[in-house]
Amino acid sequence: MTDAPQDATSAVKPLRIVIGADTFAPEINGAAMFTARLAAGLTARGHEVHMVAPAGSYRKFGTFLETHEGQQFVVHRLFSARWYPHPWLRFAMPFRIEQNSARILDEVKPDVVHFQSHIIVGRGLSNQAVKRGIRVIGTNHFMPENMLEHTRIPKRFQRAAVQAAWNAAARSFGRAEAITTPTRKAADFLEANTKLRGVLAISCGIDADNYTPDFTPRKENLIVFVGRVTGEKQLDKLIRAFAKLDASLNAKLEIVGGGEIVHQLTSLAASLGVSDRVVFTGYVTEEYLRNALTRATVFAMPSIAELQSIATMEAMASGLPIVAANAMALPHLVHDGENGFLFEPGNIDQFRDRLNDVLTMPEEELQRFKRESLKIVEAHDIQRTLTTFEALYRGELVTDTIVEEAADPRAAAEPKSAWRAKLTAKLRPTE
Repeated sequence: MTDAPQDATSAVKPLRIVIGADTFAPEINGAAMFTARLAAGLTARGHEVHMVAPAGSYRKFGTFLETHEGQQFVVHRLFSARWYPHPWLRFAMPFRIEQNSARILDEVKPDVVHFQSHIIVGRGLSNQAVKRGIRVIGTNHFMPENMLEHTRIPKRFQRAAVQAAWNAAARSFGRAEAITTPTRKAADFLEANTKLRGVLAISCGIDADNYTPDFTPRKENLIVFVGRVTGEKQLDKLIRAFAKLDASLNAKLEIVGGGEIVHQLTSLAASLGVSDRVVFTGYVTEEYLRNALTRATVFAMPSIAELQSIATMEAMASGLPIVAANAMALPHLVHDGENGFLFEPGNIDQFRDRLNDVLTMPEEELQRFKRESLKIVEAHDIQRTLTTFEALYRGELVTDTIVEEAADPRAAAEPKSAWRAKLTAKLRPTE
């Protein structure tokens, strides 16, 4: 529930919303997927959405009407360049972001700006929005530590670089009237690394109707992973654990997704003698992805850097038990012994044992785990997420149960800083 708006018309009047992101389609990652679904969902509800993101190539910048997740909305593509230490990441020009942000905001005149990361686009949009008295909402999907492998920063300087990134995050998110992250664990992580307080945990959400559980007796022991094939996902641990399973299980492993370490993992599977039972699909269609989840017996998520894990929620919406690392936000989704099992990160033998537990459990118990996954993921319906963000956009007090309580109940009521308190007083719910 949310507090009632000040007048009857404010509940139904569409909003003009600018959403800013440093990563967006055609890039494939959790933050980009959430941003597309958020923009599409808001558009479907009748709001006017303008997306601001880096161009997909150095030639294709400008303003376009694009279709994402079945909805058309305006995308302002900023001139971008490749970050060459990273296999695909592009970034907008830092020295032009203030000018570009000011131009877009003056053209669009939005009711609210919602940025998805603080690095470049979020920094420019939040700064220029505050200057114009526009409400700012910020959502964090970023962990600076995840980017270290894609930089050339010497190890002796990495700690300082991470701290500098957190300091930058504090400045950008400090401009926001409300700060959100996908889970309470991610919110605590953000607060612990900055002086920000009162961070709200709002699930990215998924549309569970798009996924198809299969309750027929399993025909094979198929383990599936879905996501980017990168170092942070710890897929080498998955392949090593898979190789240690009893051969009598005749288990198969399908890694759905593409990324920069596919060749490395292919070589690892060959060296362990399991390449005939491991499939690397590369990038696939949504239809293939959903079918893979329907066919699977268990979903494996070894990553140690998940702020929520949309892929895990998709697997749960497909009625799968989950075996996941006991790290970051995954325990929010995987209730040990109820809808899956957790293992200590890096413990390959324990990983193997938990996979074995699922693959050998009686059919009746497997069905119970599958039903529990469906039950847990119900709380992450994207329609609830959209309703919660609509309330934040209008300046309403959010009390929807999708928002997890802060560790310190007083924190949510405390102003984030003196000037943010003044900003909150100046901004009123959108009429």
